Order: sequence, then structure tokens, then C-alpha cells
Amino acid sequence: MTAGRVLVVGDLITDVVAVLTGALATGSDTAAAIRFGGGGQAANTAAWLAAQGTPVTLVGAVGDDDAGRDRVAELERAGVDCAVTTYPGRATGTVIVLATAGERTMITERGANLRLAPPDVDAALAAAPDARHLHLSGYTLLDAESRPAGLRALAGARERGLTTSVDAASAAPLRRVGAAAFLSWVRGVDLLLVNADEATVLAGGMDPAAQGRALSASARRIVVKQGAAGAVWVDRDAPVTAVPARRVAVVDVTGAGDAFAAGLLSAWLDGAEPAVALGRAGDLGALAVSRIGARPTP
Repeated sequence: MTAGRVLVVGDLITDVVAVLTGALATGSDTAAAIRFGGGGQAANTAAWLAAQGTPVTLVGAVGDDDAGRDRVAELERAGVDCAVTTYPGRATGTVIVLATAGERTMITERGANLRLAPPDVDAALAAAPDARHLHLSGYTLLDAESRPAGLRALAGARERGLTTSVDAASAAPLRRVGAAAFLSWVRGVDLLLVNADEATVLAGGMDPAAQGRALSASARRIVVKQGAAGAVWVDRDAPVTAVPARRVAVVDVTGAGDAFAAGLLSAWLDGAEPAVALGRAGDLGALAVSRIGARPTP
């Protein structure tokens, strides 16, 4: 169990996951297994952290609706403390996920997540004197409306002496805001997580170790996630560490990166060496892809 609380800042949504039985038949019907439940990069990571025994608080926003109340209740049952602000007039966010065995496509309405504001973050930081680390979902930075909250989260964490990490979130919105802008927002974080597509957007088409070294100008440590090819840890002050992925049958990749982040953080904050931290992250990622849904099984 990690000593000290982790604050996770970012999206809490409803996932509508459709795991397709075959290729999408555009304009016609495609059979699928469909599941409704809690989602959102930050909320998923918080749930996986709680499942590892890490004290964790989610800082987020929902609408004043049944969906928002259900999403918060799910997390509380999973052991997550919720510093979630309710915003009337905005619906709780929803994502439709079209998943195949190896990929997922997300159709997103962020809803009340866009209303997350700096005072929400400051209140959560003030209410968690036992916090030692803040993890920020990149989605909070990638939309102009929620960006001030994301920037305040990183600044407020540093003011209180917390370590910080950011998950880059998604390649398409990263392209829209541009690599230079995003890297300026995350400059100085202790750990930046990127998948292969995000690394290419931010650092260009190099090998993962070279991408990590390029990105280490902005963050002290970089983890490049390569899916079935494993992951690479690049530290400014140490050799590169590469760990292969576990081989498992893939059912649904939704939330795999969030589980990976939780495993990585729980191990790293416990003082684990990079190879051990990547191994624990890979174990949780493998567990996540082996079944439908983005959260740990209750």
C-alpha cells in the first residue's frame, strides 16, 4: 500500500462500451456486446489505484443528474474518496466506445467535466493534507474550458511539495492543441505517460527511447506505452528501461492505459525501481484488456 494519498484530477463520465463482433458495417447493423458503466480517464485510474490499496481522491465534476450521482456512488463503493463538484445545467459526460479486440474508438461528450474550475482543485488540495502525489488526466488540459483547472492542479501540487504526473490522454486532441503548447503546460512534471501515437505527436517518429529522451526536456521521467510491444521508461538521470508486455487474450482495450497508470504510480510511489513499476503496470493493463469495461471487477 502506498503511504500518502494520491489526488487524481480529471474526467468522470458514463461509458457506453460496444465490443463489436466484427468490422463496423457502416449504414447497417453490427452485433456487439454492450455495457453501461463508469468511465473517464481520471476516474478509471482512481478506481484502479483504490483496488491496489492506495488512498486516492478523485477531483472532478458531474451534472446534477442521475448519471452523475450513480458515477460518484460507484467510485465511493470502490473505495475512492470523491471531491466531485456538481454543476446544474450541464449533463454528466458520456462516451460511446466502439471496441474491437485490438483497438477502440471513442465518441465523446465531456459535459460537466468542462466546468471543472481552479477553486474546485484548490478546495480538494486543502482538504487532503495527507496527499503526496497529484496525477492529472491530460483531457483536462486539452479543452480550453477546463484547462485553467488542470494548470492550477499542477501549480497547486508543486506549491504543496507534491510530486506530479500527467497522462497525455489522446493523440487527436494533442494534434489540435499542438505539441509545443501541451509540453509548455506540463513542463516540470515528475512523470509523463504517453502511448505510441501520443509520443509521435509530441516528439516525432523516432524509436521509443529517443522519443522519451526528447520529451525529458519537459518532464523528468517519461513512460512510453507500446501496447503489445511493452513499455519504455526514460529518466533524465538513469539508463533507459524497457519491459515487454504480458501476452493475454485481448477482449476490450478500454481503460487499459488507465489501469497501467495506476499500477505504475502505486509501484513508483512505493519506491519500486523502473522495471518493477513497469511490470506492475503491465500486469494491471493485461488484466484490464482481458475483459469488458474500464474498471476493476468489484
